[in-house]
Amino acid sequence: MYKKSGSGWLKHLDFMICDICMIMLSLALAYLTRYGFGAPDTGVSYVRLAAIFVVIALCQVLLLNSYSGVIRRSVFQEVRSVLIFSLVEFAGVNLYLTFTRQTLGFSRWVLMVYLGLSFVAVFIGRLVLKSFVRRRMLHAKNRSRMLIVSGDDSVRDIVNNFNSDPWHEFAIVGVVVIDKNRVGEAICGFPVVANADTFYEYVRLNVVDEIFLSWRNMETGAMFSQELMDMGITVHYSLINSNDLPVGNLIENCGDYLVVTNSMHVISPFQAAIKRVVDIMGSIVGLFFCLIAFLIFAIPIRVQSHASVFFTQERVGKNGRKFRLYKFRSMYADAEDRKKDLMDQNEMDGLMFKMKDDPRIIPVGHFMRKHSIDELPQFFNVLIGDMSLVGTRPPTVEEFQKYEMHHKARLSAKPGITGLWQVSGRSGITDFEVVVRLDTKYITNWSLALDFQILLRTIEIVLEGKGAE
Repeated sequence: MYKKSGSGWLKHLDFMICDICMIMLSLALAYLTRYGFGAPDTGVSYVRLAAIFVVIALCQVLLLNSYSGVIRRSVFQEVRSVLIFSLVEFAGVNLYLTFTRQTLGFSRWVLMVYLGLSFVAVFIGRLVLKSFVRRRMLHAKNRSRMLIVSGDDSVRDIVNNFNSDPWHEFAIVGVVVIDKNRVGEAICGFPVVANADTFYEYVRLNVVDEIFLSWRNMETGAMFSQELMDMGITVHYSLINSNDLPVGNLIENCGDYLVVTNSMHVISPFQAAIKRVVDIMGSIVGLFFCLIAFLIFAIPIRVQSHASVFFTQERVGKNGRKFRLYKFRSMYADAEDRKKDLMDQNEMDGLMFKMKDDPRIIPVGHFMRKHSIDELPQFFNVLIGDMSLVGTRPPTVEEFQKYEMHHKARLSAKPGITGLWQVSGRSGITDFEVVVRLDTKYITNWSLALDFQILLRTIEIVLEGKGAE
């Protein structure tokens, strides 16, 4: 019987409980430094506040994957992780108190002391727990005994690979070289205990829980696996070294086939669901501001452009899907027809058009584009699922038809109202290849935290009036 390794947040439930205990201890100590053991009415309020701290901690674990690689982290890496954890806790609680208008009901002294205490307590708590977990992992009694079985040409690389990371739930007890008699030798400090002739006899007479089997001949490997499983041994049959694969891969079932799936970035269903929920909530808020903008700018747009208030255009979305994009009109009705006459003044090097003091923009359009007001109707595209709040700029059909192979990588995610390119000084970027690099960087490094950073930066840029002209 084989115990599958834990995954997700449940894998580090012990660290979650430890962090929550340290948070509660820090808040209690901070409260006592201000009020002592008196003021029972105040204490009830802080008990409710403690619940908010716990909720924010759980959200961090689920959304930011706070415990990824926690056992392997160095002290410096743990300091950085705990600092981020504590600051997010502190900021989250302050946002909650601000939005619920309770800031005057809680002591600033308590909150500031809590911030310092929580950083120290959580850091010490993680170090102590990590030390205990590491000792337990390295204790032979608690580890499964694994045998490495491979050919002579690859056995050293395999042993080195496992030996480079000691934090496994198994201990390597020996090596078997199938195609060469090396019994009595040592490979990277591990004894060669058998060859093809003595392999099964060794397994029969010695304690072996698991076997890592790497053999290029699939038929022979399958035969080994079946015979070993008939002996009650768990077999890990190596399909491929993950280091030989591109970033972003997983092994899964596709129909009746076991496949290695590669992608620029692999996200969980939970992360995808959260991103969609944020998109829906954000689009509802955005459409409210869109309605206000319509009431203010509809008449000037209609009078100055002599065309409809809304401008629609076919754009290209995720992996080449076409959709209708909605914007407030900021140019004259014949803007697209006049574009070909202005191409020699294009400031972009590549498949986009940008021109300073574009004569096609109507008077009110300059203000709208400066503050990105013209893009507010795109929240409808987000609501119906054609776009996301954060993504890559959707190209026109004409631009898309001129794409080279590597350009399409930027379309592997939903297009967004804003993105990494837009908050990276787009007014100063004149090379389309730079845009492609920024967009692909966003996709390969995507996280919910990155989306929130880009959204906050976008709000700052819009308020400062640094939108596209």
